[in-house]
Amino acid sequence: MAKKQSLTNYQWFTIDLHIHTPASSDYQQPEVTFLDILQKAEARGLDMIAITDHNTVAGYRKMMEEIHSLEFLDKLGRLLPAEKQKLEEYHRLRSKIQILPGFEFTATFGFHILCIFPPEKSIREMEHLLLSLNIPPDQIDEGSQTVGATEDVLTVYRVINENGGLVIAAHANSSNGVAMRGFNFGGQTKIAFTQDPHLHALEVTDLEQKGPRTTAAFFNGTKPEYPRRMHCIQGSDAHRLTSDPARKKNFGVGERATDVLLPECTFEALIELFKSNDFSRTRPHRHKEEPLFDFVQNAQEEGPNIIQDFHESMTVRGGKLYAILADVCAFANTNGGTLYIGISSDSKKPPVGIQDVEQSIHTLEKEINNRISPPLHCSIDALDYKGKKIIRILIPRGEEPPYAVDDNKIYIRDEAETGLAVRDEIVSLVLRNKNTLTPSPAETSPFENILPTDTLKEDVVVEPRTGVEVLAPEERQGKQYFTMRDLRNGNVVKNVTRASARKLWHYAIDRYTETIKSFDPKKIKWNGDFGLLRKHKQGNISRFDLILRTPQGYRYFFGVTEDGIHGQWRKVTGLDDGEK
Repeated sequence: MAKKQSLTNYQWFTIDLHIHTPASSDYQQPEVTFLDILQKAEARGLDMIAITDHNTVAGYRKMMEEIHSLEFLDKLGRLLPAEKQKLEEYHRLRSKIQILPGFEFTATFGFHILCIFPPEKSIREMEHLLLSLNIPPDQIDEGSQTVGATEDVLTVYRVINENGGLVIAAHANSSNGVAMRGFNFGGQTKIAFTQDPHLHALEVTDLEQKGPRTTAAFFNGTKPEYPRRMHCIQGSDAHRLTSDPARKKNFGVGERATDVLLPECTFEALIELFKSNDFSRTRPHRHKEEPLFDFVQNAQEEGPNIIQDFHESMTVRGGKLYAILADVCAFANTNGGTLYIGISSDSKKPPVGIQDVEQSIHTLEKEINNRISPPLHCSIDALDYKGKKIIRILIPRGEEPPYAVDDNKIYIRDEAETGLAVRDEIVSLVLRNKNTLTPSPAETSPFENILPTDTLKEDVVVEPRTGVEVLAPEERQGKQYFTMRDLRNGNVVKNVTRASARKLWHYAIDRYTETIKSFDPKKIKWNGDFGLLRKHKQGNISRFDLILRTPQGYRYFFGVTEDGIHGQWRKVTGLDDGEK
């Protein structure tokens, strides 16, 4: 059911979940003490840190042993003045900074995974986990990155998660990261490594950058093969106390941190955030005040897409409220998403705002609860944006599809468009629900694949990744019935007519018909067997109509967005070749 979400009692905390100690064999300042690290964390304004040495908890264990030894001597009344001062400093810092235990695990392929636990997790348990994940017993205290054959990435995700840990892919887009460029392994493997349900977040090195080429933008849920939106944070990966003057990117404690909006600075609150679909509560930490809801401006600049949309009003007259309910239903049936009420999708237009926010939220809660079935757990909150009150609805990817408005109207999200599902799409939603193992978004998104994808090899998909392919129509009693293949998910929908076609499908059918009537291969821009029929703008979005020459004939793809262009298609469309 829809519920009101209030962030009134939440506050921003600064965290660095990737800090090494001299227990890591590659630590660069072995003379540094644990108190030095905690004092530097305090000086950097950190509220929470995680001790994550390489494949060991020896550093955290030594720190706790030192504290317990001092506490034992204190009980005996045998503390020296210097020891008393050290113990008091430990107590002061531990009361101020939440210190989480963990380790940075080296999995197969050399990928690094941050495994972080609540403060009450025993050291013996964590060491047992390391041994169960094939860290050699004679290297359990070495703190080395190179530990030989350990466990595969997905097993590590699962085991740590099942044992109450927070699982973060370390420096995912960089060296030893699961999403780094240039590593030659299968595309499906790479998708699983970044979309697995046991993975809570990605640590990235470009969080402060903006634009479509950033890692956070790549994993924002709009990519067809990466449909699960990922929480992205940054950490210092500190192997020294302060930054290296000779190497600017060799950070010290807290020099690359993340701000998180939490009700309290605890492990439980942090893991709740990473399990949620609220992506506004993390931001790169900068040493200046940040606007609380700058993510709304960023959303407007991105515009409507498969995971977000905008409505300036929610009046019953004119169907505005129903359009919101249709979007909620569509997002639940597809990848989940966010709706903003009271602002336009045009970032240049000032927000209209909502007059009576409390009553409007109450209306939305009532309408979602009463008119969308089965029950759907959405969160609704009010935001202050540019002097106006607006409403945000967070919609999860539903676990019991298909969802319907008024019991019988089933909507899905197709790129930036919401439309009624047709028969084959409804069947796919039912199959998704009936799968007792409930596949993760990494395995199917948002529907089951009905036709296999054409591939040259596992990670090289021939067809574009967005838009629609139109297959040759059948004619029955003087009427044409088209088969449409959704390139985002491979879903095939048969018996589509011009009258029943949604906006993109209608466009694709018209363009297909025109192309067939006046087809001349010499007028097409080719790059080998890859051809460009047309490029056009739809709002702020560029779309491409493409053709592929095969031994069996021509294949036609329409309404492809830039997200769907890859490989040889980038050359024929004139886009650059850089890809994640």
